[in-house]
Amino acid sequence: MSRCGVTLFDLTGRVAIVTGGNGGIGLGIARGFVECGATVVVSGRDAAKSAAAVEEINAMRADAAIAIECDVTVPDEISRLVTQTVERLGGLQILVNNAGIGIFLGCQAAYWPMKAGGGGKIINIGSMASLFGLPYAPAYAASKGGVVQLSRALATAWAEDNIQVNSILPGWIATNLTDGARRFNPDLESRVVYRTPAGRWGNPEDLAGTACFLAAPASDFVTGTAIPVDGGYSIHMP
Repeated sequence: MSRCGVTLFDLTGRVAIVTGGNGGIGLGIARGFVECGATVVVSGRDAAKSAAAVEEINAMRADAAIAIECDVTVPDEISRLVTQTVERLGGLQILVNNAGIGIFLGCQAAYWPMKAGGGGKIINIGSMASLFGLPYAPAYAASKGGVVQLSRALATAWAEDNIQVNSILPGWIATNLTDGARRFNPDLESRVVYRTPAGRWGNPEDLAGTACFLAAPASDFVTGTAIPVDGGYSIHMP
C-alpha cells in the first residue's frame, strides 16, 4: 500500500493505554484505536465500568481490549499499569493521558518501554481552556495550559528517542461530566451551540480521528503541537 493509503493510519500490532478509557472521551478514543487495528488497555478506577467498556470494545473485534485498574494519582499504580501492559501485551507504543490528573506521571512511566521499543506516541488530553481565560475557573485553565507546555517540553526532550508528544484540546463535548454542567446552567446548551461554528456540541467519537492521527505513522513528524477539537468554538468571537 502506498504512503497515501491506509498504512498511514494503520495501528495494527500497536498497544495503547487510554487512562480514563472506560467512558466519555477516553472510550471514544479507545474505540477509534480499535477500528484502526490497535489493542487497547482500558484504565480506570471503576472496575465494573472498565469491564463494561472492554466488553463493548471486544464486540467490535475479539480480544481487542483488556482492563487494568489504576488510580493515576498514585505513582506506583501508574508504574504497575505500564509494567502489566508490557508483560501481558508485549510492549507499549501509544499512551493517551485522558484522565484529568497524573499526566506527568503517565508520561514518565511510559518513557522507558517506549524508548526500549524504538519509539512511541504520547497524547495528552488538555482543553480549549488552555487557549483563553476562564473567569469562573482560573485554576482549571492554568492546569490545562500546563498540559500544553508539559507536552512541548517532553516533545523536545524525547524527540531523539523517536517519541512524539502532542496534545488534544477538546471543546464542549457531551459526556457525563458536562451533563452536570448543563443541568446546573440551563442556558449552557444553547450558548455553546450559538458560539460553535459547527452548530452543535461534540461527541466523544469526534476526538477519535485526531487521536488516531497522532497515534499513527501519519504524524511521525508532528510533535509538540496542540490541536483544538472544538467545532471552532475557540476561534469564534462570542
